[in-house]
Amino acid sequence: MNRVDIVRAWKDPLYRASLTADERDRLPGHPSGLMEIEDELLKSVAAGALTTALKCTESSFNNFRSCCPK
Repeated sequence: MNRVDIVRAWKDPLYRASLTADERDRLPGHPSGLMEIEDELLKSVAAGALTTALKCTESSFNNFRSCCPK
């Protein structure tokens, strides 16, 4: 696999999914490495709130035209 295809496989999930299992196994690791975030760290960043308030979501959905004119 040439460099262009390798970089494309790293960046494009649809292209990566189109590769055979053997081709995916032969891909070198991404230079930035594997990104894993522990749940506790994620909760501390989100201040314990993993979702937005329902009222805010409803308001944003129902009033989307107020900030996005035609």
